Amino acid sequence: MTVQLNDLIARGEGTQLEFKRTLSTPYRIARTLTAFSNTSGGTLLIGVADDSKILGVESEYQEMQTIERATDFLIEPPITISYETRKQDGKTVLILTISESDEKPHTALNERGDRTIYVRQRDKSVPTTRLMLDLHTVDNQLLQTPMVKNLLAFLRKNDSITADRMAKLVNISAYRATKLLRELTTQGILLMVDKPRPARYSLK
Repeated sequence: MTVQLNDLIARGEGTQLEFKRTLSTPYRIARTLTAFSNTSGGTLLIGVADDSKILGVESEYQEMQTIERATDFLIEPPITISYETRKQDGKTVLILTISESDEKPHTALNERGDRTIYVRQRDKSVPTTRLMLDLHTVDNQLLQTPMVKNLLAFLRKNDSITADRMAKLVNISAYRATKLLRELTTQGILLMVDKPRPARYSLK
């Protein structure tokens, strides 16, 4: 069943949804597209303001040209996106759908010629130096421990946590906190963002 545009907008921006009035440069859109591909996939609405107001795009052709420049020249390895247009009150909104990739990590080229990995952290695309991939099955026994339960409860209310903050939260050493956070990251429960340092961890 096709989701109505208003219902989609009502969800608000988050890990898997972002609004953009227009696409200013292919570099910025490349960051967003790689972040979705490297995390859990997502949807990008072009022609919608941050306050959820539908503004529409002036030129569908121009927006698609910017997207194609990003996907064809700035992202490696290449990603596949699908898009459709929706009209409402005489305004056109582009809906881009980006799937979580099997070929991650993807990198985006910036204006200085540097390649960077981006991931989604809440409603933002943020850089990281490496992507810890899900190499193991989730340890459900670990998830049931009081330490991890406290950590997950904290992250549902806060954007991220550092190892030092985690150590104080559950009264363990910073070394043990780092080890636990990295283990949860390799299991695909958390995302690690290490730019700028210190490394921060957030819910995927």
